[in-house]
Amino acid sequence: MKFGVVVFPGSNCDRDMFDSLQQDLGKEVVMLWHKDEDLSMFTTDDCIVLPGGFSYGDYLRCGAIARFSPMMKSVIDFANRGGKVLGVCNGFQILCESGLLPGALLQNENRQFVCKNVYITNGEASGLKIPIAHGEGRYFADDNLLNELEANNQVIFRYCNEDGSLSVEENPNGSVRNIAGIRNKAGNVFGMMPHPERATNKLLGNLDGLAVFNILGLN
Repeated sequence: MKFGVVVFPGSNCDRDMFDSLQQDLGKEVVMLWHKDEDLSMFTTDDCIVLPGGFSYGDYLRCGAIARFSPMMKSVIDFANRGGKVLGVCNGFQILCESGLLPGALLQNENRQFVCKNVYITNGEASGLKIPIAHGEGRYFADDNLLNELEANNQVIFRYCNEDGSLSVEENPNGSVRNIAGIRNKAGNVFGMMPHPERATNKLLGNLDGLAVFNILGLN
């Protein structure tokens, strides 16, 4: 599996993602500029990553401007053809703005930027310790959509305690139903607020991000 990492003006986690994928996971990685459109070097077995940061300064709404970049038009077509797409933090916001994922990311419930380690679970593994760093990470959707996500197994990660049990107190941003990440119905587009790329190297004292990539089938 080959990876492409999109670089927008304001991206600041693109190099973190590049190093994690190339150095820690041993993958071939290509950096993709937001003004380009060519994804012909990728097949639908590959994955395009939208990294964290503040694309286009997060003016208007987080991810709202990036959604209209030339590269995103190609990414949307790539996803609609079955190609894998992963959005982390700002990338998750872009996926929601582009319609590739349902729902929205709102300002954190405490109205503050939150940067710390949290625990997330896919419902099977115990809590995985993964860093977060965001001011607008509160996932929101109405009850009908939430019930649909639950019924289709589209919720991939929830905020939890270290032992993997769900807890309102461990929800860092007020996301509905402790949702930390979701996927689309087809199962090829993934979005999450926590940063697995910051937890894949033993020098950082945390390898739980490797488990996240494994759960997503992107290892």
